[in-house]
Amino acid sequence: MGTINSIMDHFKNIYTNKAKEYHRMIVPEDADNNLLPALLRVDLLIGKRILDLGSGTGRIPLLLRHLQPEIVALDLHHAMLREQKIWRIQAGGGWPLVQADMRLLPIHTGWAQAAIAGWAIGHLRSWYALDWQEQIGRVLHEMHRVVRTGGVLMILETMTTGSLTPAPPSRELAEYYAWLEGEWNFNHEVIATDYQFEGVEQAVEYTEFFFGPKLAAEIRTRDWARLPEWTGVWSKKIE
Repeated sequence: MGTINSIMDHFKNIYTNKAKEYHRMIVPEDADNNLLPALLRVDLLIGKRILDLGSGTGRIPLLLRHLQPEIVALDLHHAMLREQKIWRIQAGGGWPLVQADMRLLPIHTGWAQAAIAGWAIGHLRSWYALDWQEQIGRVLHEMHRVVRTGGVLMILETMTTGSLTPAPPSRELAEYYAWLEGEWNFNHEVIATDYQFEGVEQAVEYTEFFFGPKLAAEIRTRDWARLPEWTGVWSKKIE
């Protein structure tokens, strides 16, 4: 998608100015409802204290709300939390929304029984190409700090959108994923999280602003109302 600065600007613009469009895009995601069972295979999460990092418009809190967790949703971008507030009200929820940097969490040590970072940490791999291990390491240290012994860490990242087989979408992300497993001892599972749209044109309309014109052209060429997507679930128990 261009230089590192242009990639940063692309996502910053979305998270600052297009939170409503972002949420509209993710509503049809995970058509087969594979995500919740994958999280519950790591930990049942029922009634647990959960910190959701990079919470965005509320994908994880909305997914988990029926488990009645004590959840805190944290994100760097105010616009995303503002949109999440709308959906939180519609869901009848009241979980706290916190604007903060996940590299310096305003959460007491040992408060959480689970920390989840969904599609958030991977951005740091490209945004901080020269010192990504330091920057991502700060997030991981903070996750370890706030989760008590016996708790769990979960990191969700893309394994490509618009491919029939899962794979890291870039060499940089492949390096980061291998680092999570090799240096930080995370376990790894891949699940399908396909989008199901009403038709091809809706698929393009809802996703092009985020994924770009190349994928939009692929959607039209392949006549995809169901857009294939894969998600990696990295997990670790705190001993």
